[in-house]
Amino acid sequence: MPFVTIDVTREGVTKEQKQELINGVTLLLKNVLNKDVHLTHVVINEIDTDNWGVGGVQVTEIRKQLKQNQK
Repeated sequence: MPFVTIDVTREGVTKEQKQELINGVTLLLKNVLNKDVHLTHVVINEIDTDNWGVGGVQVTEIRKQLKQNQK
């Protein structure tokens, strides 16, 4: 029974995009590992950018810096 967790930042991922991820991962496991789609679980966690860090910096701050650099 495969169990897949996908973590993404909470930045407007749509219901349709989530469905596409769930379906895509499920089919990938079926096609590559011959796993039963009815036993495959996919969980998507949306994490606030304040709670996600890269290189010691919150993603919220990284996004702010990117926006400022684009001006």
